[in-house]
Amino acid sequence: MEQPTVRQVTDSRVLAALAHPLRRRLMDALKVYGPCTVGMLAEHTGQAPANVSHHLKVLAAADLLVEAPELARDRRERWWKPRNRGVRWSESDFGDDPSTRVVVEAAGSLNLERHTELVRAWHTASDETHAAWNDAPFSTDHWLHLTPDELDALGREVIALLTRWSDRPVPDDGQRREPVFVFAHGVPGRP
Repeated sequence: MEQPTVRQVTDSRVLAALAHPLRRRLMDALKVYGPCTVGMLAEHTGQAPANVSHHLKVLAAADLLVEAPELARDRRERWWKPRNRGVRWSESDFGDDPSTRVVVEAAGSLNLERHTELVRAWHTASDETHAAWNDAPFSTDHWLHLTPDELDALGREVIALLTRWSDRPVPDDGQRREPVFVFAHGVPGRP
């Protein structure tokens, strides 16, 4: 079975659909747990089914989700899955329209907030949880001297590495594997 592609988002309406904290969490839950029903997503996110259903409709209208009718046991049961394996966007794809820029900036800000929220949640986890993972969780940062082309090449290498780990067949060795969130940012900055 061919893996769905990563979608390059160039429509600000699609980006606006993603720029909501719960919709972002729903997309993450579908990536981690695979196709789900509204009830399953409500459980995963701690949200009311009606609220989840509303946000799934917004994501489906933006063509970010599709139904998976092959999983339904009857006509009433509706399963959802992401249309693509992921999405990406570039600020340069959205031009200089002020209203579009607001959407792009909001989506980027929400994305960063979600990343830091997940890392903060790890840092506030119980001592027992930390002990179970030993020294495996990591963080790293480096200051590099790069051209825009070199930063682009580095980004492609990092994405390819994470994609390779994401796409690998999960070994059938009896070990329990938990969802692990990994993110990296590479942006020009000053110390």
